[in-house]
Amino acid sequence: MRLTKRTNIAMRVLMYCAVNGDRMVIKSEIAEACNISENHLAQVINRLARSGFLKTHRGRRGGMTLAVPAGGIRVGDVFRATEAEVPITECFADEANTCPLISACRLRGAIAVAVEAFYTALDGVTLSDLTCDNAPLAELMTPVACSRSSVASDV
Repeated sequence: MRLTKRTNIAMRVLMYCAVNGDRMVIKSEIAEACNISENHLAQVINRLARSGFLKTHRGRRGGMTLAVPAGGIRVGDVFRATEAEVPITECFADEANTCPLISACRLRGAIAVAVEAFYTALDGVTLSDLTCDNAPLAELMTPVACSRSSVASDV
């Protein structure tokens, strides 16, 4: 199974927001810290907000925060929300399915069970599990830490 870039970016955004949960974060700082283009990031942020994972605020003092505590965001739910439009294989595509075996194939059922098992395993992992007490991640995703290390190297 291969996940889309969108899901990878979604998890980076949520982890960034969780690590910086005490303040509003802005798209440009996530883009810089996570090496993501702002255009691609905007699409993912929009989807995460529509799915109820993020709260976004427009304007000069705008930005985003988690819509619910990190402990309430299950990784499986995030993956389902971001992967929902991408069929795992052709026979799961409603309009693009041209497989001539669909009426007799038993593989489709086995794949459906495997995919659900994958998501169920991820349901046991929360955003908090990924970010809480993870000092190396916090160092990578805290702009203040980045500023301090660059100041220290300039001295």
